[in-house]
Amino acid sequence: MTSPDLPADVDPFDLPEWLGGAVTWTPDFGIRMGHRVPGHLSAADQQLPCDLLAIDEAYPRPVADDETRTRSHQAWRHGEVLLVSYDGRLTLTVPGRDFTADRVLDALGRLARAVGASPDDYAALLRLGRDRGK
Repeated sequence: MTSPDLPADVDPFDLPEWLGGAVTWTPDFGIRMGHRVPGHLSAADQQLPCDLLAIDEAYPRPVADDETRTRSHQAWRHGEVLLVSYDGRLTLTVPGRDFTADRVLDALGRLARAVGASPDDYAALLRLGRDRGK
């Protein structure tokens, strides 16, 4: 059982069908801002909040319980990504404590496959800065 502030699993089959086409993920801030990068997926006039969570961050407190971390690592090892709802937002759990451009692109490719899309149809507009300002 998970508490309200810990991630809860999301089934990729419960996600909107439009995620099966051409989709762009855009972070709200730079990907180097920390262990959680808020952003959104968009296609045409559709939009869905979608964050990235570096599942191994443990300071000042762990971002997930040990079971969730283990399942995230297992999914990653098998070429998949564990999808969760974190604070009510779709969140991709990624092994590690921070993000690089390669890690972001890898996570999005895994999301594409999870919803039956081609990773070739997914794009990312990356912000590399550390600040939260626009």
